[in-house]
Amino acid sequence: MIIKLRDYQKEAVNGLHERMERLLKLPNDKVLVFQAPTGSGKTVMASALLKELISNRNDKLSFSFIWVSVRMLHEQSKEKLESYYEDDRKFKCSYFEDLEDRMIGENEILFINWHSINKKGINLIVRENEQDNNLSSVVRNTKEDGRKIILIIDESHHTAGSEKSKELVEIISPKVTLEISATPKLKDVLDDIQRVDLAEVKEEEMIKSEISINPEFLGLKIASKDADELVIEQALKKREELAKLYKKEGSKVNPLVLVQLPDKKGGLIDKKEDVIKILEKNGISEKNHKLAVWLSEDKTENLKDIEKNDNDVEVLIFKQAPALGWDCPRASILVIFREYKSFEFTIQTIGRIMRMPELEYYSNGELNKGYVFTNLGSIELAEDYVRDYVTEYEAKRDNKLYKNISLSSVYLKRQRERTRLSGEFVKIFSKITEVKKLKKDVDLKPSKIVNPIMSDGKITDIDKSGEIESKGKIEIKLSEKELQDRFDRFIVQNCMPYAPADSSGILKTALYQFFNQELGFEKYDSEVQQIILGKENVQLFTDIVNLAKEKFKKDVVQKLSKKRERVEVPKWEVPLITSYNSRYEPINYPLSVTKPFYTANQSEPERAFVELLNASGKVKWWYKNGESEVKYFAIERADNQAFYPDFIIQFKDGRIGIFETKSGFTAGEDAKERAESLQKYIKANKKKNLIGGIAIYKNGTWRYNDNDKYEYDPDDLSNWKVLNL
Repeated sequence: MIIKLRDYQKEAVNGLHERMERLLKLPNDKVLVFQAPTGSGKTVMASALLKELISNRNDKLSFSFIWVSVRMLHEQSKEKLESYYEDDRKFKCSYFEDLEDRMIGENEILFINWHSINKKGINLIVRENEQDNNLSSVVRNTKEDGRKIILIIDESHHTAGSEKSKELVEIISPKVTLEISATPKLKDVLDDIQRVDLAEVKEEEMIKSEISINPEFLGLKIASKDADELVIEQALKKREELAKLYKKEGSKVNPLVLVQLPDKKGGLIDKKEDVIKILEKNGISEKNHKLAVWLSEDKTENLKDIEKNDNDVEVLIFKQAPALGWDCPRASILVIFREYKSFEFTIQTIGRIMRMPELEYYSNGELNKGYVFTNLGSIELAEDYVRDYVTEYEAKRDNKLYKNISLSSVYLKRQRERTRLSGEFVKIFSKITEVKKLKKDVDLKPSKIVNPIMSDGKITDIDKSGEIESKGKIEIKLSEKELQDRFDRFIVQNCMPYAPADSSGILKTALYQFFNQELGFEKYDSEVQQIILGKENVQLFTDIVNLAKEKFKKDVVQKLSKKRERVEVPKWEVPLITSYNSRYEPINYPLSVTKPFYTANQSEPERAFVELLNASGKVKWWYKNGESEVKYFAIERADNQAFYPDFIIQFKDGRIGIFETKSGFTAGEDAKERAESLQKYIKANKKKNLIGGIAIYKNGTWRYNDNDKYEYDPDDLSNWKVLNL
């Protein structure tokens, strides 16, 4: 396929090429960020860049490429690039199992699924195995064969900030990393950036001019319809309107409605059957082939070719499947329902209706818009970042100092029974309602509950975060089903932090029992829901539930057995990369194996111990250990708790030191369990040549205790050894 680039795409590719060539000439590994709006053709431009990179070179550089994508997007990226390069035999597109001679060939692109790598423990692509067939060895073989590696991270805002992702980049150590995203998290580590402006993409008529939300809802005649029925019917009406307009334009495009079902959480009503009934009532069904379903548990046969502009399917029901990386330009309308939690538009979800089906604007402006129909009262357009991006700094392990130490470590998980409400909660709730005299405060005739729905909202830039403006709201009385649904959402939200799926029934029982025993209602009277959710009462019940949860935590959860699930880490190493938030500050310590060294609220014993280590002529490197995570070193104590020693030290003579710093009363009885567990660990691992113990600074001298039975008397340290560094 010959790639015909638009003007802005040509400029972007030329700019990327110039920046890439400049970075290739510089020492050390570099990062180039490519920021382009959703729907601008980022994959097309990246593929054109690779073609430019290998063509007509005057130097002897040759390249291998690794293309990493989120979820299953790597498969779609591979298919697209194979299509782009089908007339150009210079490129080869491969999965890991396709590689020959355990290396990436010249101009070969290895496609990797990032999510398979970031599962618990990096998978076989990265882990060592008997055949030595892993990414580390493939990268090593490729470089030894004389090629530079270029790493392309697609949708980098999902991936590039996570610690395992950084570890993977560390393993690959590419000459240049190209991060591609509509909303990159820009940090100091980037060396150059190429941007495509949203206005340029609209000017080339690649994406829709704007997104319209619930257009003209303010003047609607609602009658007896509930919110779901209203939203779906208006979406179908808009679809029919657009279909007629396409015909007038002489186009064969059959506009598609995407109906996104909310995730079923904590016993909430599954909307699927209700939505199908409403659609059937409006002449859309699987029988007449106008309806398709794309759910993990249910996929209809007519999904094939649904992306084609003239396909017969008019409505597609889905949850998450098409939300990322699914390309269907004829999709013009998105229907979204209220979630059990507050809903945020993500760029990728709404991006499914942003593309122009024939890559040009039509004479009728209605066809140049995307449409969202929803029962939401307000909408936030969110930046779609992963959790790892809350960190701002990172320290890397200094591999010039470091050699693997392979210590056995443990990680103890919390038991699941600590995360759910039990029958004891009902008793606690009942007592608190008595103490707080809830019966007296409840308004039994609250205001009627209505569903406010936004009208005439508009989005012109989907890559920009913030609340979406609208002309106003309409109010619809809740149907019985909607009332039940809203009550279920109230229950789910108020179960938190306890698992809703296991706790919802308990909370409902507590509420219904109060109305039955204290106010004389029938056991499961439906009026109870209306009263609880009324604006005069909802905060009152929320407060009482929170008080009951707090007492439940204190009286029940904290008294549960603290036994935890044990996870063995047979070969622990200092982490390749550790991330820190803004509370931490960097300090330059030459013998710290992580660089730079970051600290926050360092204790006086730790600070003094670090000074001792840095001044020592016997220490090769030292590592300040973290806590509570599997990536940090831990020893199991006799009381089934994990002990995370403060410092791991590599001495120049080959010994490994494990020390916990204490001072004053903290070196007393509180240190006994840690001290004896550490000595037991050292004896069990004699082959590792370990030393260590509790370390204290007393009268100008550092001492440590390595006795099997720990004792501390500040006036008698005769059984403590001098730590001679």
